Amino acid sequence: MASEEEVLSPDDRDFVTALASGLEVILAFDEAHPRMTLSEVASRTDMNRARARRFLLTLHALGYVRKQGRNFELAPRVLQLGYAFLSANNYRSVIQQVLEDITAESGESSSLGVLDGDDVIYVARSAARHRLMAITLSVGTRLPAAHTSMGRVLLAQLPDAELDAFLERVTLERYTDKTVTDKAALKKCILKVRQQGYAIADQELDSGLRSLAVPAFDSNGKLLGAINISTNAARVDLDTLMKEYLPLLQQKAREIRSTVS
Repeated sequence: MASEEEVLSPDDRDFVTALASGLEVILAFDEAHPRMTLSEVASRTDMNRARARRFLLTLHALGYVRKQGRNFELAPRVLQLGYAFLSANNYRSVIQQVLEDITAESGESSSLGVLDGDDVIYVARSAARHRLMAITLSVGTRLPAAHTSMGRVLLAQLPDAELDAFLERVTLERYTDKTVTDKAALKKCILKVRQQGYAIADQELDSGLRSLAVPAFDSNGKLLGAINISTNAARVDLDTLMKEYLPLLQQKAREIRSTVS
């Protein structure tokens, strides 16, 4: 039997394949695929049609999936899964107020993100009125950790062995002409972030998007995630990011540490 600290592998006898497959079906739906046919779900999850059908019908019976004709889509009940995470972490209201304060003081969007696999996932957000990316950023949005300021801050907190494992498995896609796609260069960048305590991602994921992030800890030194400010490169230069926004983020991170236990 696996210990509490050990991560199960799919071939372990304690690994529940059906549960993993059901979650995989839920995660197959995203902004680009809000509703899909059975065949499309099977294709996106690499399941055969019969297996995908069983999971979809089970999720439908449980209220997590809706069926409209030949199409399936997530039902509002799925939000309960995310709410359970937020409810279990009672710092959410404090974090949300901090993010809103950052937006009020800077005029820019601010978010809290946590590392989930090779992605950073947004778990709280205060949005400014101006839109920064082609996609809509909201709670639940996933972005590649390698190319975001929050992702690099979180990667910098990993032990060396975990960071090396991440770098070995991750595929670095090119999103803009500024995207770092060399793994050695990315590791050097992350180690610099670890040393200086903040990260800047300058138009690596989306042309015109410039972001800055710092880690957020509770009063016991536990990592809560990373908080950021994201802005338009044409409107805010790097000098402003460093001289005005970095001190603001660092101050707010100290507030979180003194408030959240």
